[in-house]
Amino acid sequence: MDQKPGNRGEVRDFLTSRRARITPAQAGLPTSARRRVAGLRREEVAVLAGVSTEWYTRLEKGHIGGVSEDVLDAVARALRLDEDERAHLFDLARSSRHARRAPTPRGEAEVPPRVQWLLDSMTKSSAFVRDGRTDIVACNALARSLLAPVLGSAAADRQGRPNLARYIFLDPGARDFFVDWDAAGGATVALLRAETGREPHDRSLRTLVGELTTRSAEFRDRWAAHDVLMRHDGVKRLRHPDVGHLELTFQSLDLHVSDRAVHDLVVYTAEPGTASEDRLELLAIWAATRSRAAQHAHRSPGPGSPPPDA
Repeated sequence: MDQKPGNRGEVRDFLTSRRARITPAQAGLPTSARRRVAGLRREEVAVLAGVSTEWYTRLEKGHIGGVSEDVLDAVARALRLDEDERAHLFDLARSSRHARRAPTPRGEAEVPPRVQWLLDSMTKSSAFVRDGRTDIVACNALARSLLAPVLGSAAADRQGRPNLARYIFLDPGARDFFVDWDAAGGATVALLRAETGREPHDRSLRTLVGELTTRSAEFRDRWAAHDVLMRHDGVKRLRHPDVGHLELTFQSLDLHVSDRAVHDLVVYTAEPGTASEDRLELLAIWAATRSRAAQHAHRSPGPGSPPPDA
């Protein structure tokens, strides 16, 4: 099970945090008053997984690269990992096996024109593309109106791209824009944590996490929890500066932008017949009006230009 030391700390902290949250009673094991740990002991996890204590101890120290899928499955069951946590464990194992290679991060892939065409065709829904670092890399007109506080935030800017994590944790206005700021913050950190398992060699991702850890105590506390999330769907409540309160459903879909890179296509819609639908439609009208005005300004000849028929 030897491997390069690249992600051993990540493996150790993840497994330790998952072990600490399970009580012997939850695992169906005998309990006693004389325990020095809040959760399971290593030897108890080993018994539940059907491996030796020495073997599991070595695994928890980060030696995961050569572990078989069957054993990883047994450990996942013993630690009661959910679907996303199990996938994260397997991602950590895969990245350990390929520690000598440093592939191009998924976030570096260019978004092809066909993706923008797809977004522009969606006129009644707010749609944008987010990479694994939570950079917003493309959006339609309605998304530009809906996410105007994010797109216009100096705090959110990351190398010329608006970044959702930076907005949520570094821009004070995020607490007003996101009605459920705690939930938005927790989900964003969990998405980034999952991305570190998939992309351990992404320097830009590490830089982003380092900056947020240094500058935001809220991010730092959530990062230490080692929660992971592969995809985020549900209901989002926003307080928009132009149209007020919006309650929107959102769906995240895998979007292949290259042979290797998979981004998230995030679509926000409103329930038909609700006030939120009316307000979203109002934003859509404004967005379409601004888009037509911009196109007209771009096409209009400047002073001294020949007329179109010249």
